Amino acid sequence: MKKLFLILFMVFTFCVGFSQTKPNVILIVADDLGYGDIGCYGQKLIETPNIDALAKNGISFTQFYAGTSVCAPSRASLMTGKHTGHTSVQGNFEIKPEGQLPIKDKEFTLAELFKNEGYVTGGFGKWGLGFPGSEGEPNNQGFDSFFGYNCQRQSHNYFPDHLWDNQTEIKLPNTLQNLEVYAPELIQQKSIEFLERNKEAPFFLYLPYTLPHAALQIPAGDTTFTYYKNKFKEAPVAIKNSWNGENYQPQAYPKAAYATMVSKLDSYVGEVVAKVKALNLAENTIIIFTSDNGPHSEGGNDPAKFNSSAGFKGQKRDLYEGGIRVPLIVSWPNKIQANTSTGFMGAFWDFMPTFADVISAPTPSDTDGLSLLPLLTNNGKQAQHPFLYWEFHEDGGRQAVRSGKWKAVKLNVIQHPENPIKLFNLEKDAAEQNDVAKKYPKIVERMTKIMIEQHTENSNFPFITAQ
Repeated sequence: MKKLFLILFMVFTFCVGFSQTKPNVILIVADDLGYGDIGCYGQKLIETPNIDALAKNGISFTQFYAGTSVCAPSRASLMTGKHTGHTSVQGNFEIKPEGQLPIKDKEFTLAELFKNEGYVTGGFGKWGLGFPGSEGEPNNQGFDSFFGYNCQRQSHNYFPDHLWDNQTEIKLPNTLQNLEVYAPELIQQKSIEFLERNKEAPFFLYLPYTLPHAALQIPAGDTTFTYYKNKFKEAPVAIKNSWNGENYQPQAYPKAAYATMVSKLDSYVGEVVAKVKALNLAENTIIIFTSDNGPHSEGGNDPAKFNSSAGFKGQKRDLYEGGIRVPLIVSWPNKIQANTSTGFMGAFWDFMPTFADVISAPTPSDTDGLSLLPLLTNNGKQAQHPFLYWEFHEDGGRQAVRSGKWKAVKLNVIQHPENPIKLFNLEKDAAEQNDVAKKYPKIVERMTKIMIEQHTENSNFPFITAQ
């Protein structure tokens, strides 16, 4: 009996040790959060102690970029490891009555990467990559569990009449006269339950929070809202008409509301970190925090008030730095040196090869990304991007390239592919104020060639580039 017990103990120890070689991964993506909206990236007015603490426990990137400057294509880039010239979803494309153009079934996603390696996968928040019942819905793209908004358009209302639990529509008691259930709270509750449910197995938890995207909506009686109203001494904005449920609900105190939403996002991050610690998973869990694009000015928000773009030019929908440069924080105890920062030039498409490297999975051959594992763990030589490329399919169409210190931006390319490129030296001009294209024609020529070569024409997103 004693010998049997010893054998069983050894088997158990081996199994525990084996499972611990597979780290849990939590990927948190804020919605329309600017580079300068959190304390550790320079924010002075909004308090974000939990995200700041995450940064102190890990590494912060100062030159990291989103997939592009709006929701769906940026998230498609994140999920597939491809830049927006190569993803099947290259722009926002609405499907009525609910949802967006589906990401293709042939696309290989982060969730499928983890699922193929024995991970439990869960997504909680906003999807926006395929309407209910389509090939693009979360359960058809590698997620065992999904709870939240399928449709990014419907997520503009934080008091919706329904959410989705996998393929089941969950009715909520919200009406225009009774804003009872604040969706982010319910989604957060479900994500915490996922952690509790899967504490014994390696998991990939994707948290695409809707905060702080417009509308600027806050639960009734929120004490943080009262705190910021008093802190800013904000006078109420006159609201002329009652809200009819369309567009963004008007907000009488937009500055306090936006600050509250960022702080609420911060509190959710804190709850996730606390739960990971309470479940004794902290030593074997990677936590990543980032944003899907730059800050918005919708629903009454004033990004200038908070310096949300941190001095960079532009905001959401721009391919200038303010529209695509985003915070990235990565925490992994005993693997990543705490309280460090890096100026490595990376982007959303780096997540796919990085995670593949972390869990010893095959890296998809069609990724545009690089594994950041050598940089994160200070183990081995980190490869560098020769360039980063972006597209944006609204407002006339835009393209951008970052290569070393050089940044090229091209506007109105759909109707006017002959438009000249604007060129900026980010080492001397991070705010992109001085176009030096005429001084460096060979750099412009190289950037033009990259723009032509990296774009793949997509019938759903016609985009004519210069020839």
